[in-house]
This record gives sequence, C-alpha cells and structure tokens, in this order.
Amino acid sequence: MSTIYHFTGAWDDKNLLGNKGANLVAMTKLRLTVPPGFAVSVETYKEYKRTGKLPEEEIKQALEALEKQTRKKLGKGLSVSVRSSAAASMPGMMDTVLDVRDREAMLSAIKKVFDSWDNPRAVEYRRLNNIPADMGTAAIIQAMVFGDLDGNSGTGVMFTRNPSTGEKVLFGEYITEAKGEDLVSGRKTPQTMDALKSQMPDMYAQLEEVASILENHFRDMQDVEFTIESGKLYILQTRSGKRGGRASVKIAVEMAKEGFISRQEALLRVSAEDVRSFLHRRIEHVEKYQAIASGLGAAPGATSGKVVFNTLDAVAAMKRNERVILVRPETSPDDILGVSAAMGVLTSRGGLTSHAAIVTRAMGKPCICGAEEMKIDLHAEKFEVNSHTVNKGDIITIDGSAGKVYLGDLPLTEAEGSPELAELLTWADSFRRLRVKANADTVETVALARKFGAEGIGLCRTERQFTGEERLSAIRAFILAETPEQRAEALVLLHKLQKKDFMAIFRELEGMPIIIRLLDLPLHEFLPSEAETTDPELKRRIRELRETNPMLGHRGVRVAVTYPEIYQMQIDAIADACAEVNCDVSIMVPQVVTSQELLWVKRMVKDRGVKFGVMMETVRACMRAGRLAQVADFFSFGTNDLTQAVYSFSREDVEKKFLSIYLDAGILQDNPFLILDVKGVGRLMETAITWARREKKELDIGVCGEHGGEPRSIMFFHTAGVDSVSCSPFRIPIAKLAAAQGAILDSQIAAARSKLRPLG
Repeated sequence: MSTIYHFTGAWDDKNLLGNKGANLVAMTKLRLTVPPGFAVSVETYKEYKRTGKLPEEEIKQALEALEKQTRKKLGKGLSVSVRSSAAASMPGMMDTVLDVRDREAMLSAIKKVFDSWDNPRAVEYRRLNNIPADMGTAAIIQAMVFGDLDGNSGTGVMFTRNPSTGEKVLFGEYITEAKGEDLVSGRKTPQTMDALKSQMPDMYAQLEEVASILENHFRDMQDVEFTIESGKLYILQTRSGKRGGRASVKIAVEMAKEGFISRQEALLRVSAEDVRSFLHRRIEHVEKYQAIASGLGAAPGATSGKVVFNTLDAVAAMKRNERVILVRPETSPDDILGVSAAMGVLTSRGGLTSHAAIVTRAMGKPCICGAEEMKIDLHAEKFEVNSHTVNKGDIITIDGSAGKVYLGDLPLTEAEGSPELAELLTWADSFRRLRVKANADTVETVALARKFGAEGIGLCRTERQFTGEERLSAIRAFILAETPEQRAEALVLLHKLQKKDFMAIFRELEGMPIIIRLLDLPLHEFLPSEAETTDPELKRRIRELRETNPMLGHRGVRVAVTYPEIYQMQIDAIADACAEVNCDVSIMVPQVVTSQELLWVKRMVKDRGVKFGVMMETVRACMRAGRLAQVADFFSFGTNDLTQAVYSFSREDVEKKFLSIYLDAGILQDNPFLILDVKGVGRLMETAITWARREKKELDIGVCGEHGGEPRSIMFFHTAGVDSVSCSPFRIPIAKLAAAQGAILDSQIAAARSKLRPLG
C-alpha cells in the first residue's frame, strides 16, 4: 500500500488521509484553487510509531513531484507547511510547522507533527471527546501561500453559516496583510466578513461561490480557511463547522428543507446537548467568570440567589419573594419544602442519583451535588471553599449543567424554544416507536410535562405527596401510633389528603394516562434523625425502625405485607378520586420479588377498573418475569434500583468513594447510573422481556428510571422491545429525539442487512 497521497489523486479516504487531507483532495476534485501538496498517511504514522522511521525515498519523490507541479524548488520560491490531519477533528491540539524551506527541516517537521499526537493537550482533548488513542494522524505537506505579501493580500476564516444562530450568511474574520498565525494567535485585530465585502467585493463574491460549492458537496455547514495572495483566492482547508446547539437545530432543519439532507439525516445530526441548550437558563458569557467550587452537575440549568442552610429559612424567604439557594451537606425527604422553595440546591455530598439530584431534576431546578471542597458549618451558617467564605444571605450563582459555583448574581440567558426545534420534534414524532412519558407527582410537574409534550405520566411517586407539613405530620402519626385506633385516625387523614392530591393531578391530566407507584420509601425516612429530636418516645421508635441497609430493607411491597392498611388507604384514595374525575389510571407495585407479593396487593385493588403492574427493579423479579406477567397488566423497569442490585453498588457511596477512579482507570467505561449498562443490566432486561412476552405477548413494557431520558440508553430500549420511556419533564424533547434516532438507525441497519447475499 502506498504511503503518500497527492491532492490530485482519486483516493479521499479520511481513515488514510485524515479529515483535512481527504477534504483537500475533495476540494481539488471540485476545481477549487487549493495550494498543491500531498499527505503522508495515517498508516505511515503508525509505522513510524512502531519503528521510528519514515519512508524517506517516497517523501523525496513526492516533494520532487510538488516542485514540478509548482515549477519552483524548495527554498527557491517554494516553501511548505506541515500540518496534522486526524480522521476526527482536533483543532489546534497538534503541532503545525510553517514556512519550511529545506528538505532536512521538512523531515524533521513531519516527525514533530507525528510526535505531537501524544502531547498533553491532544491526549486530554481525545479523552474529553472520546476519540480513540490509536486512531493516529496523517501529515499534510502543502505549498505555502502568503497573506502578508502586499496590500491586496490577507487571510481569514469563514463559516458558510453563522455558527451561533445558524443564519445562512457568511460569518467569520479577516485580516489584511497577515499570515494565518496572526489571526489564530490574536496578535492582530481582525475585521468581519462585512469589512471584506466592502474592501474586496470580488473576493467576497468568490467566497460566496466557494461556500455554495462546499455546502452542496459536503451537505453541511463548513468552516473554511482561506488566504488571498496578491488578489488571488486560495482555499487552504475546510471541515464541518463547530456550532452551538441552537445553530445546530436551525441548520439541520433548513438543510433538510433545502434538499441537502433528508429529515432522517437532520434528526441524526442533532445531539441531546443541542436540544438541551433550549431547555434551561444558562450563564451569559460564562467564560468571563471564575468558579469558586465545582461538583457534579446533577440537574441542569443556572440560577442565582441568597444562600440559606435550612428549610425554614428557604420557606420564609419564598414568602418574602426572595430567591434563595439551599445549601446542605446532603438533602433528605425532610428538606422537600426547602427544595421546593429554593431556586436551586447545592450539596457537598451525594451523587447524581441522590435525593437532591432526583428531586430537583423532577422539579426542573438546577442542582449541584458532591461539591466536596466545600466545608459547610450549619451551626455558623456559612461554608468555606478555596479561601472563600460564603455566609448566609450572600448571593451565589450555580450552574447545574456544568457543576460550577460562582460568587455573585451573574447574568442569565432565559430558556426559549424556536420554530426549528418545534418542527424537528414533529419530525421525530413521525419516526419514533417508543412513547415518551414523564415522571411527575404534583400538579405543577404534570403541567410542565404536558408543556414539553409528554404522552402521559409513567411514574407518579406517591411518597412525594407525604412531604408537605400536614402530610408529613399525618404519616408520622401513622408510624408512631401505639393503638389500632390511633393508626386508623391517621389513615383517615392520609386518605383525605391523598384523594385530594390525586383529584388535582387527574384534572390537570385531562384524561391522559398515569401510572401511580404505591409507597416505596422505608417508613423511617419520614421521621427526623435521632439527633434532631429530644422526645424519648420518638427516639425509641426511630431506633426500632433503623436499618443497616435501608435501600435493601423494609420498603416497597414489604411495607404492604407488614402494614397492609397503608397500601389499602392509597388504593382506596386512588379509586375514590377516579370516581369523581375522569382519568386513565394504572397502579404499580415497587420492590416485588415474587408473584405472591403481587397477588397480595392485587386482592386490595379488587375489581376497580384500574390496570395493575410491577416496577421491575429487583433481580429476582426479572428472573421470574414470566410468572409475574401472568398476574400483571404491565411492567415498568426501575433502572436506578435495578442497576444498584445488579452491581451490588450503593449508588451514593460509590459515586463519592471510588466510581471516578474506576472511570479514569478505564475499569468501567461509563457511570452505570447515568448510562445504562447494556452488557449487564441490559441483558437482564432482555431476558425478562423475552420470558414475559412468552406468557403475555401484548404485555406493555416501560422504563421509568433516570435512564429513560438518556439518549444512549434510549437507543438500547428501542432495540430491546420496550414500549415507552418515562423521564423528568425537561428531558422529554431529548427523549423524543433519541427515540426517533434509535428507530432511524434500526431501519438503516435492517435495510443494510437485507442487501447482504448469503454465501454459496
């Protein structure tokens, strides 16, 4: 195989020539004015890394051919640049050598470019962008043209569309009498493309023609480097242009309308991050500010407010119409009123699946968890971090997307959609098979879910309705009751409150379907900590309910077996609410391990016209899926707890203690609580789905864990035969996009397979 490829050749494989080299060949074929040159291939780089040697003779012959083509000798009218060219774009990460004028220096320059593949910034860039370390780079040797030759010379970079807005207009910068490095380094102040249009209208018109040719060929917005040498335009490089999320959506939709790409391709070109940029407020010009602390970006969006350290202060501030950030070591169900009252939450402990993270994501409030640098003093009502002391009442800004904490009230950009996003999501609806529902448990979050286009509520957590002051008091009265009469009295109040809540939610839904999960939390989580009370009787009861591992203890359906009246109260409240408000309700039982538990609860439901299902979140439930399918009307996989069970990981503990080490060392590829573990949890789900559908072919199967809003996980759910996903309201547009992408890719794979002919 050849190691050298001239721009005039027929071969333009970016795996051999890198992205830059392949595009230079393509532009030469398009008869654009490209300075001539050749590529030393990726295969040559790999051989160089193995042996330390370059193909000297072939490079010499290629240089001689370049000299013949330009009619100039190296060092005598001809100088060359030596640049990197990887298959994946890595702008500015590797070395470039300019104005090389002798052969000795050009061999040296090729080695320098090849060696720069392993420089620290390139290594870190590959890590951040998931670029394989063994991909390698080609080296591009190209005749130099000079933008600093005279007054009719210059250099610039243009985008064929605005990379911030997506508007179809030339966008970029230009410097007269300058080299490319003058523009890149910032040594000279550039002018806009409008200035070029007024100074050199002929050049601008040629660039418009070049933009049209390149977009037609590459079918994408291009980032183009150009040089004007004594009034002659040269195109040095083109690549698909980096763009913001809003621009990405606008460009994809408009290119589909212009006929460059299909609607399917437009959907595939837009990422979850692109859509996310429409959904949450963000800090304006964030690069201007220095963060004082960082943690895990647990719930996206940015907000600012006065620091408070407890729920009472947060609620009091809300009543005064003050914006506050609730700062806690970690949150518990006791803090729900404070979380609800605050604009955002900041904790020094906890992970991406902690109480604070899950609750704030559901509410659409920004949250940062696990900012371990912070030393919080609840008694003094202050925290210290990196030489800064922040007191109660000080204003901070948190960015829950990036996990950054800033001092002061920073300017924020409001979230807003666009006509292009609305159109793109309409296209997504026409391709996706998966239904997209929301996790919501209050009237407010149900309204938010409807706003973002949910097709129902896939998970309504009833324990969230026990966290108001009156409700918390009632559930505590039930837990602490000493006599059946006291217990019955508490249940009457709980029934009244639950029925009221369900009726309000059903009215907001206006007939849309909802799956209500019966009580899941261990009862002790509704009580204060032992340190927070002086009541000896309450201390005794707290000690009685304390468990070594509560997440694997007395919770979910196990509470229904030991305290059947609590589940009976919930089922009666749901049924009574249904009798007064038109609704489409399903009841779901959590933490099931055997069909006998399911039958135990089903007897409480009786024949009330509601669908009855299982939250599949234990390994044994998956192993007994066929038997459970005989009893249930539907399954919904709770992938958070199922992941914890499969891995034998305590979610919050592993994220605080060792998960980052596992990820950095490559022991785990992804955080399994963020991106579904297809090889472990996914295979278990597939097994359960197969056995369940053998028993009941039309069994409806959903996913209601946090993975229900994660794009890569949704791709798997599509292929695994899941019918619906449920996620927080703000993730609904992302889930719809991912569901459409999964369906499109699946159909493309099926089409490719159908074209394959069997051997023989």
